[in-house]
Parts: sequence; structure tokens; C-alpha cells
Amino acid sequence: MSRIGKLPIALPAGVTVAVDSENVVTVKGPKGELKQAVAPSITVKVEDGRVEVLRADNEKENRSLHGLYRALINNMVVGVSEGYKKEMELVGVGYRAQSNGQVLELSLGFSHSVIIKLPAEIKVEAKTERNKNPMITLESYDKQLLGQVCAKIRSLRKPEPYKGKGIRFAGEIVRRKSGKSAGAK
Repeated sequence: MSRIGKLPIALPAGVTVAVDSENVVTVKGPKGELKQAVAPSITVKVEDGRVEVLRADNEKENRSLHGLYRALINNMVVGVSEGYKKEMELVGVGYRAQSNGQVLELSLGFSHSVIIKLPAEIKVEAKTERNKNPMITLESYDKQLLGQVCAKIRSLRKPEPYKGKGIRFAGEIVRRKSGKSAGAK
């Protein structure tokens, strides 16, 4: 039995889970509503304040899907009740970030500003404090969408190993390399 898959999901107050006839799980909560289609071999049962994910048999594919769908449904429940938050840091001389509604404008050392239009499910806030790196805070109830948008922003300027410049997650450690001078003797 899957260690993750067999764990029941406790539903917090204000969160409802519904499964329709086409095996689509809908999770509603105070922050929003999410839907996830589930494979036919996986059964989702909602009973007295908890959700259980069951599989039909012990085939290899069903064993792997068991834990996957349990984790996805758990992420949906946590998202609509508490939400998710990611912070990103811009490290580099002249790197700036500005947010205006659902538009994020980044100055990353290119000849032009990079403008990103964010989905409506994501709230963005850009902070710039004196003598500190600019920070971008992204919040959403959809963990998958939030991770995808963060990866897209990070891909604009990945942290490079020599000076450490680029966009990184708050608290991320970038492995640094020594330059040419360290090896020449």
C-alpha cells in the first residue's frame, strides 16, 4: 500500500469536497475553487470530514497514481483553506521589480523591461527596500499554477554560479564557483 496514498485527508472548516460521476474532484473553500480529474482506477470517498483515496488493484500504474492523486487533492484542500505563498529575490546591480495590478514589470539588465501578465488567481507584490535586494511575493490558492509562474519568472535570469546574480527563491542557496584566477598557479 502506498504510504502517502493510504493517509486520509482531514477537511478543515469551510472546505467541501465533491466527486461527480465522471470522477472529477471539486474542492471549494474560502479562498477559491479547484477541480482535478482522477483516473478511473482510483476511487475518491468523502466521509464524515475526511477524504480517502483508494485504488482498484495492485498494478504498478495504479500504485503510482494512488499517491499522486492523494497528494494533488491534499494540495487543493490546503490551497483553498490556507493558500500558498512564494517569495523571490532579485540579486544584481540595477535589478528592479514593480507590480501594478496583475502586471509585473522587471528590469533585469536587458535593454528593455520584461513585462509579465499574471493570471487572475495570483496576487503579486513587489517590495524594494534600501540596501536590500528587491523581493517579489506571489500568493495563490492553486499550488501548480503558482509553481509554474514562479518557474517562468526564474527562467528569465537564473542565478549564475560566478557572481550569484539572477532571480532566486528566498532562502535558496546558489553553489558558487571560483573564477579563472583561483585555478591559475
